[in-house]
Amino acid sequence: MRLAISAIAFFPFLVTRLGQIDWKRFKYLFAVGITGSGLPAFMFALAQTEISSSLAGILNSLTPLFTLLLGVLLFGSRFSWAKLLGIVLGLSGAITLIMLGSRSGLEGNVWYGLLVVIATISYATSGNIVGAYLKDMNSLLIGAASFGIVGIPLLIYLLTGTDFLHRLQTIPGAWEALGYLSILALIGTFAASVIFFKLIQWTSPVFGSTVAYLIPIVALAWGVADGEAVGFTHLIGMGLILSGVYLSRR
Repeated sequence: MRLAISAIAFFPFLVTRLGQIDWKRFKYLFAVGITGSGLPAFMFALAQTEISSSLAGILNSLTPLFTLLLGVLLFGSRFSWAKLLGIVLGLSGAITLIMLGSRSGLEGNVWYGLLVVIATISYATSGNIVGAYLKDMNSLLIGAASFGIVGIPLLIYLLTGTDFLHRLQTIPGAWEALGYLSILALIGTFAASVIFFKLIQWTSPVFGSTVAYLIPIVALAWGVADGEAVGFTHLIGMGLILSGVYLSRR
């Protein structure tokens, strides 16, 4: 549903600006759609039926490391010790904040944790493809094309191959849930994807991937807004993250 709603949001841009998309790069747009959104969405959803959100968050923080490794090994990126140090610092800070905010521990089926690892490798692949082959394409068009390729078939499957419509009509609270899911799709997927693609184009895939480190900081900020206390260790974790992000930009 999340991918389908995002595809619907992108659809007007896909139709009105179809001629502006360089379809000679279809394979790269297809790859971004699969690795940047399609595959990770299902990997995370399946993984978190068996592992805690804390473990998923820590494993998700591996994205910048895989981005650097794949960039050097497969996409011709230059290796930088500053970037590697930045990734290590950011990862340390992210793990610190996630563990401090953990109420569920790190229990879970380790094999399902590998699904999150696959998702992070997919994210890393997508970022490197955008940085290497789509750097000059409008970020909105990248999103429209890649989500159209992935999301429209999923929308058709959602409406014809599942009991979605029946559930929407019969289960109490279904429309409210759909509303919240729409907010998640429009902000966390539609808008965030366009901004993320543009960030990679302005900077680099490695720096763009460090947004994974900022997630615990945002979560901490929401906790503070909800009345949770911030201690000295939290500040150390945030300092490590921000230092890592700074170094990865150099």
